[in-house]
Amino acid sequence: MAKENPTDLKSEQDVSKYFIPPDLKKAKKRGKEDVKVIRDFDIPEDMQKIGKGKYYLVRTYGCQMNAHDSETMAGIFEAMGYQETEEENQADVILFNTCAIRENAEDKVFGELGRLKHLKLEKPDLILGVAGCMSQEEKVVNKILKSYQHVDLIFGTHNIHRLPDLLRDALFNKELVVEVWSKEGDIIEQMPKVRENGLKAWVNIMYGCDKFCTYCIVPYTRGKERSRRPEDVIAEVRELARQGYKEITLLGQNVNAYGKDLEIDYGFGHLLDDLRKIDVPRIRFMTSHPRDFDDYLIEVLAKRGNLVEHIHLPFQSGNTEVLKKMARKYSREQYLELVNKIKKAIPDVVLTTDIIVGFPGETEEQFQDTLSLVEEVGFDSAYTFIYSPRAGTPAAIMEDSIPEEVKKDRLQRLNDLQNRISRERNEALKDQIVEVLVEGESKNDPEVLSGRTRTNKLVNFKGDKSLIGQMIDVRITEPQTWTLKGEIVAMPLKEEILDVANG
Repeated sequence: MAKENPTDLKSEQDVSKYFIPPDLKKAKKRGKEDVKVIRDFDIPEDMQKIGKGKYYLVRTYGCQMNAHDSETMAGIFEAMGYQETEEENQADVILFNTCAIRENAEDKVFGELGRLKHLKLEKPDLILGVAGCMSQEEKVVNKILKSYQHVDLIFGTHNIHRLPDLLRDALFNKELVVEVWSKEGDIIEQMPKVRENGLKAWVNIMYGCDKFCTYCIVPYTRGKERSRRPEDVIAEVRELARQGYKEITLLGQNVNAYGKDLEIDYGFGHLLDDLRKIDVPRIRFMTSHPRDFDDYLIEVLAKRGNLVEHIHLPFQSGNTEVLKKMARKYSREQYLELVNKIKKAIPDVVLTTDIIVGFPGETEEQFQDTLSLVEEVGFDSAYTFIYSPRAGTPAAIMEDSIPEEVKKDRLQRLNDLQNRISRERNEALKDQIVEVLVEGESKNDPEVLSGRTRTNKLVNFKGDKSLIGQMIDVRITEPQTWTLKGEIVAMPLKEEILDVANG
């Protein structure tokens, strides 16, 4: 007997009562609705054991924020009884947690969805879903509805806490379930999480972004800025410290704007000053916007302690006119003034950055300003990109007359410059002793361990696997462009290793 096409059932249903499509026009309007803080998240009783004997697979694309969202989805799945798997054929639910920053990320997801159509035909009960930032884009949802009708579930970044209810609808009603709210989400505390390991943890301190850079879709997909209450962030970090985590990364689309939406005089600098007093070895953060990087924040970071001397500070373009077209709200001169303030307060600071080349209308002279800024600041590393238009953003309708080969040439010249500077910065560490958090075996050689410095540089060295999870001193013996090689100088006492092994 021929298997029933899984899309036939859905096509016969009235999906309107479940279909809440994203609306870019509504997303662009910043409402004044109060953001609620909900602290009583629970899995519905009828869904608490629905996954017993079943498996889930969450595949993540994009930034640390997406990865942390996936940890929450995994926590919810496991609270419903599901077990994790990496095997598509074993999975009962497959979710793609997606990124909307660049077009090639979308293309990858659509390619994966197309490839899985045959698996869906073989396993009609498989639930296939798309979540994350791509789901917040109206054109993406419309494309899925038209061309990928084997998808069962679509939900956005504001709807993660609704996963059990949406999964119930997809499982029992055999209908396409689409729920993407244009209104910014409430702040849901105490959702379960399955973190990657017991060493490093991500902690969201805020959601959304109000900067509206002309090239960026994030303010529309992630919504307006909403800060978690300080007591909730502090409590989560304290608990992670109690569990033995060695490094906490605070996450936000613009962490420097933390607290501006709260009705209290408490900003990012205040939060870091409080977290500095918690007994966790390292605290870092991603990502900063130069516009909101104030003097008090620099003052707090200069206190060091567990606040690492690494700052990721995107500048995007070294030319003031291009920055204006990008709506970055600072000039080249203001960015360099900020960098000088930071370097004066923290002389050994390591700065990394994001850079876009080929923004609509960028001239060769304006690109040269980007190269000169990279040279002047001396970044240790940079994420570099060719401008990628995102539908719905102001830059997407700007005239773009720069040939693709010119954009690629600029990217190559920029990378050549940054690679030289990265190598020089690493060469300066030769014979230096650095503190390394040992994260595990090297991906390329199981006999070699790898870990990161306080400044987030990757170090490879030979050592016993019992050192994984420890802070050790390593002498840099062979600096390279992107990584460092070293040798152990001092090891923890055996009693310390035993204490960690015994919990």
